[in-house]
Amino acid sequence: MEENDIELIHKLLPKDEELRRLWAEHLELEKKLDQYNKKHYLTNQEELKRKEIQKLKLAGKDRIEEILSKYRRQAR
Repeated sequence: MEENDIELIHKLLPKDEELRRLWAEHLELEKKLDQYNKKHYLTNQEELKRKEIQKLKLAGKDRIEEILSKYRRQAR
């Protein structure tokens, strides 16, 4: 995520409950993904879990982008 997006997120967190929830979830998924990525070898089950986390993180990021776009349109 770009720096200006992160700045906007931090500005909007107190105002938007959904964004706050999605951002917390995004950060948690990022931590979990980092744990898997640090391993030199993943079992099949761990690889499936890593891919599931990636999908969840991407879906959340897409929703965050939608929310940010809405706020940017309103600011014009």
